[in-house]
Amino acid sequence: MSNPYQIDSPTCISFSGGRTSAFMLYKVLEAHQMSLPPEAIVCFANTGKEDEATLQFVKDCQDNWAVPITWLEYVDAEETKDRWRQVNFETASRDGEPFEALIKKRNYLPNPVSRFCTVELKVRTIHRYLKANGWTEWESMLGIRADEQRRLAKIGNQDYGKHEEKIAPLGRLGVTKETVGDFWKKQSFDLGLPNMNGVTMHGNCDLCFLKGGAQVLSLIQEKPERAVWWAKMEALALASRPSGAVFRSDRPSYAQMIKFASEQKDMFDPNEETISCFCGD
Repeated sequence: MSNPYQIDSPTCISFSGGRTSAFMLYKVLEAHQMSLPPEAIVCFANTGKEDEATLQFVKDCQDNWAVPITWLEYVDAEETKDRWRQVNFETASRDGEPFEALIKKRNYLPNPVSRFCTVELKVRTIHRYLKANGWTEWESMLGIRADEQRRLAKIGNQDYGKHEEKIAPLGRLGVTKETVGDFWKKQSFDLGLPNMNGVTMHGNCDLCFLKGGAQVLSLIQEKPERAVWWAKMEALALASRPSGAVFRSDRPSYAQMIKFASEQKDMFDPNEETISCFCGD
């Protein structure tokens, strides 16, 4: 079997800023004598709601492995093709600015049925950058493990244009969260967020509405200021319909959760499952 980490055609390595996609990046570098092949580019799309530890981890991978990582953000622009900008660790948004710009552009909030945030803030932002740099066809390498069968099954159904073919080498090789966890135990640096049985609860957007309710509440209890931006977005009351003015119509608002968290009240089923999202790990 050929090495799935070997790259010989235009390939965008989608780096979420989590342990799994970082493991994948390392394996690609390992397959090329610890250097990024000329046909590849590594892209990290920042929503502005990632934990500071995530941004630091991206920078640490960049510095420790001497690999160029392109930091991108969504920006509102008149021309669709111009809705991206390149940033770095120092200039990256840290208060949800790209996410807020998208919400105001759409005039309603994303929700479990209409998850336009991932598509616009990450997928299409990266695509626009690649096209602006002359790419016409490429493979997108995604950090999806073998134990993420739902996500693996979905990648074939996600169509963002004929220019892109999605590949998941970790899934193909049977890599699991245990494999990834063992790898990071042996490294000189790691993501500064808790690894709970192979899951990074604090990862991706800090209080993403796709996370389980009990998980979101615990994160607010741990650090109440996390919820301020989310409550602010719901307070905009952008949509004419109530369901479009909140991130989830089937659970309390973020402002209510701030109140419940301060009172140390349990309000969710602790076994509620987090909804799979293509922001990655």
